[in-house]
Amino acid sequence: MLKRFIAYYKPHRVMFFFDMLASLVVASLGIFYPVITRYMLNDFIPNEKYRDIIFFGALLLFLYIVRALLDYFIQYQGHIIGVKMQANMRSDMFNHLEKLPYGFYDANETGKIMTRMTSDLWEVSELAHHGPENLLISSISIVVAFVYLCTINLWLTLIIFACVPFLIIISMVLRKRMRNAFMESRQSVAEINGALESSISGIRVTKAFTNADVESEKFEKGNKSFVHARRKSYKAMGMFHSSTTFVTNVFNVIILIAGGIFLYNDAIKLGDYTAFIISINLFLGPVNTLIGFMEQYQNGVTGFKRFLEILDTEPEMDTADATDIERVEGDIYFKNVTYGYEGDADVLHDLTLKINKGEIFALVGPSGGGKTTICHLIPHFYNVEKGEIFIDGREIHDITMKSLRQNIGIVQQDVYLFNSSIKDNILYGRPGATDEEVIEAAKRANIHDYVMTLEKGYDTVIGERGVKLSGGQKQRLSIARVFLKNPPILILDEATSALDNTTEILIQRSLDELCKGRTTIVVAHRLSTVKNANKIAVVSDGRITELGTHNELVARGGTYAGLYKLQFRDDVNM
Repeated sequence: MLKRFIAYYKPHRVMFFFDMLASLVVASLGIFYPVITRYMLNDFIPNEKYRDIIFFGALLLFLYIVRALLDYFIQYQGHIIGVKMQANMRSDMFNHLEKLPYGFYDANETGKIMTRMTSDLWEVSELAHHGPENLLISSISIVVAFVYLCTINLWLTLIIFACVPFLIIISMVLRKRMRNAFMESRQSVAEINGALESSISGIRVTKAFTNADVESEKFEKGNKSFVHARRKSYKAMGMFHSSTTFVTNVFNVIILIAGGIFLYNDAIKLGDYTAFIISINLFLGPVNTLIGFMEQYQNGVTGFKRFLEILDTEPEMDTADATDIERVEGDIYFKNVTYGYEGDADVLHDLTLKINKGEIFALVGPSGGGKTTICHLIPHFYNVEKGEIFIDGREIHDITMKSLRQNIGIVQQDVYLFNSSIKDNILYGRPGATDEEVIEAAKRANIHDYVMTLEKGYDTVIGERGVKLSGGQKQRLSIARVFLKNPPILILDEATSALDNTTEILIQRSLDELCKGRTTIVVAHRLSTVKNANKIAVVSDGRITELGTHNELVARGGTYAGLYKLQFRDDVNM
């Protein structure tokens, strides 16, 4: 882990070198005050060397000015290094998140992921900046203080430093407890952010069902968990600080008693004793810095571990011999496919299915039967280990995922639109397309006329998830996106099921236009939308139970016929 952490310093090694050099100078300058003080008390003042008093006083002032400038450099450039390292880590995490499979997002909430990318990495950047500086300055200061104190009085110095092992033992014992407590605290923060993200995203549903109390109860549960976790971490931190502070305070007691005895027995001069008391702060200051650094270290290490957990999650990867698929015709073949989501029972059971290029193939049946799973397996969103799926005779494991997905367009019931302009959302289908191509895609999706009624036209920002648009407008915008992509394979997964009948008829016209010349897989509960499909498959419990055209299936009098008659009866009653 340390090696991976250090690797993030490499792009900033020049500035890091100067930062450490400045820290080294600052640590070295700290010794001048007690040294000059000792000379003042032992020589300059008793012997009335006023020129030396003024000269060395001015020298000390100059050194403090230099130190102030170096402190500014360390604080500014050091933090910039930390921020840049944080930005590099965030970029690495984001790029890795883009490569993770669907299954990862099925198991991890957005809010928890965001916590790792924001607050966790902020703690890491603080460690990246302050860690090396504190270690360098404190270590050098302790060594310099020890050497200088020995020059004043060796035995008094050895007595003081005899307390150091006790401090080290206490730190080692309590550090592990702090680390575990801070890890639990981090997890509780992620839980809160996950609940908060979910509640805010669903605020309209909460208001519609007047369930603010329910959401508050869920949030308070996580909030109490956070308080409990923080209590444990602060308890561990309190024990750590109180114990180490007690030991450092004992240092002062020992200095007072031992120094008084040495002074009484003429084993040390008054000026040397005064310089010793001043100089001991050169030791206690760095020790206290290192003690405070332990908390920061635990925060930073915990954050970096959580960062690495994401980076070490196995990404989607093409097989070694996978190649791009150049020109897709649209033949799709499922051969003995069995699939179940991680940790769950199988959703598909030995499924074999043939979809010819250019045909419209409908999947119908009860919810949970496996229709959407079939749609997700075609673009290789999930990895099939039992059975094979072929596109134009090539097994999808032999096709790079990028080239495969570039040839597949998906229109789903739950349309996701970005909080940007209408133009940007359509361009998502093919970044780099011209304005004319965007407008043409919008016209074919029957949304251009509506866009032109808006004050800012295609530059209109539509809000988070397209909240400023109606359901039909959002669906047409997603259809325009696929028109721009122009894929040879099209998947319509309940594309109109959330719309009213009038809007559905309008959207269906756009979909009919979109389906022309493409292999189209349609998932639908409303059977009226799939009557004209070339083939219809009834999917139930992960198996194809019926297959044929609309007329063939109705004549057969099976499950499809029963569903159709039921819906037809409901339509008549309406």
